[in-house]
Amino acid sequence: MTTPNESGDQPIEARATEEEQLSPEEQAAREQQEQQQQNEIIFAWYKHAEQVLKEQFSDYEVEGQVGQHPVFGPLFAYTIRQNDNSYSCGFFLNELVHTFQNKENPGLWMSSFFVDLIRSSDNRPLPAAPQSEEEAKQLLDNYIVPHCAESVRSEFPEEQIYVDLEMHPEAGPVLEVGFPSIKEGNNTFALPLQFLMTLHLLNRDPADPLVQALYKIHEEHQQQGEHT
Repeated sequence: MTTPNESGDQPIEARATEEEQLSPEEQAAREQQEQQQQNEIIFAWYKHAEQVLKEQFSDYEVEGQVGQHPVFGPLFAYTIRQNDNSYSCGFFLNELVHTFQNKENPGLWMSSFFVDLIRSSDNRPLPAAPQSEEEAKQLLDNYIVPHCAESVRSEFPEEQIYVDLEMHPEAGPVLEVGFPSIKEGNNTFALPLQFLMTLHLLNRDPADPLVQALYKIHEEHQQQGEHT
């Protein structure tokens, strides 16, 4: 393991002292340079994911755009077109980075979302974003939360599934799901409503991460039972 000096970096204390000595103009220039470097990294990932989609859908035109969520960071939205049909889906930068670094076939993972859209409809543009707090509340109350509750319960028909809204001190309102039958260890999982809303607006199924989390809890509980 290299130390900061061995790797060519300055110790934290030295960097802090140097920053304190910078003039406001120098500090602003440094921040601008760091932002530019960050933008270049984001754009590089955007182009890389776009190229992967072009390889996966060689018979389609592929285009995209970059967005920035105030909470969840950079977002990429891509559209594939063929004749008069188009299908759009979005991704979080952090999930793309994690997927490309950890999955054996990230292209298959990305393309699977579009395959589902193609099978479901002739056209699937990104959903229109709510234009007011009241519209957002209606979307959550009338579609997203009921859809998530129905999805997790239908996935585990032989289990009693707990589904409820809770207030997290940092994340705000969350949707919590879990297994009341599991008495020991972790038996619940929660996601912010804002995150579920964002998934929906990216043409993603907001119930997917909840279902996946419940499968993980269920599997861990079974493994614990086998070792007791």
